[in-house]
Amino acid sequence: MAQPCFHPSVEGAQHGAKNLSQFLEYAKKSGAAGAQPSNYMLQSGKGFMSSKEIKDTFARAKMSLDGISAHCPFWVHTTAWTGSPTIRPFIPADVAGKSAEGIEKWAEDYLLRLLDLCAELEVKVIPMFWGAAFGWELATGYPWGFWAGGDYDLIKEGQERFVGKTEKLRRHAGKLGVFLCHEIHPGTAAMCADDFNMLVEICDDDKTLAVNADPSHCWEGESWETRFLKVASRVYACHVKNFVVRPGVPLRKMEPGWQRRAMQFTDLTSGDLNLTRYIELLVHVGYPRRYCEAMRKETAPLIVEAESAYRDLDATSANGIQYVRDNLCFTLAAGSFEEGMGA
Repeated sequence: MAQPCFHPSVEGAQHGAKNLSQFLEYAKKSGAAGAQPSNYMLQSGKGFMSSKEIKDTFARAKMSLDGISAHCPFWVHTTAWTGSPTIRPFIPADVAGKSAEGIEKWAEDYLLRLLDLCAELEVKVIPMFWGAAFGWELATGYPWGFWAGGDYDLIKEGQERFVGKTEKLRRHAGKLGVFLCHEIHPGTAAMCADDFNMLVEICDDDKTLAVNADPSHCWEGESWETRFLKVASRVYACHVKNFVVRPGVPLRKMEPGWQRRAMQFTDLTSGDLNLTRYIELLVHVGYPRRYCEAMRKETAPLIVEAESAYRDLDATSANGIQYVRDNLCFTLAAGSFEEGMGA
């Protein structure tokens, strides 16, 4: 009998108020078969939990460890040089007082230790995103950007900065066989598919540079199909998430309140995206095969990262997990529907 190639799973970063055991209990109760905890859920004291403790916690919960979400520390590492205060929520208070160079060094050391832990756990897929390595001027995407002048070239400087700052992390990940799955996302080092492919090019086709597919970040002209077809061979991870764009409201409006923004994340069933078509694209680009080979799993996770400007977070995620389980973990066709016609 044919088996589904996917299983329902959930991202842990939004559930940081829970410890690892509480998160897995919630995920299991909501219908997930696996989970992707955040790096913070694995911390213990000034270090990390042991790999045995983490494995035992997953075993007791009868859940699959589907990866480790490390967006925040990677973003801190590649953004600290800008001096932006927005990194402070993701670092200890005693680290926040350090210089930009000191914060970057702390983040690099933290991430190297996290990579070692991943190797012990046999986790080869790390969803993350690189920070603002090219600076905030380029992050605006403004078409009249003054990005180069007589004595400066922000793109070239950003390329050199990215290669240099990430080299040690990429080299260590490569040694461990770990894929660093950048979530193409506004405000990061690669905000569209072309940006990401440029990072691959300047890093000499580094195999550790992979993609975490998330269709909910395609709201400024590049469709999710265009984006993920362009980076198809690099997709090793995914999120399942939905959003809506309110007509007539400026996308770049400086509005801190989610309920008043133009782009809003929604529960999975009521956003603008056709998630069934998105899952079909993941199959088309080879995500399930690639993930299963890297992680030595029978099925690939569909990682729910449901968020809502209006609905309770736990309820939104639970509803999303159940929707993925009941609607998106389908069995793949073994052949063409035409083959049985006239038999």
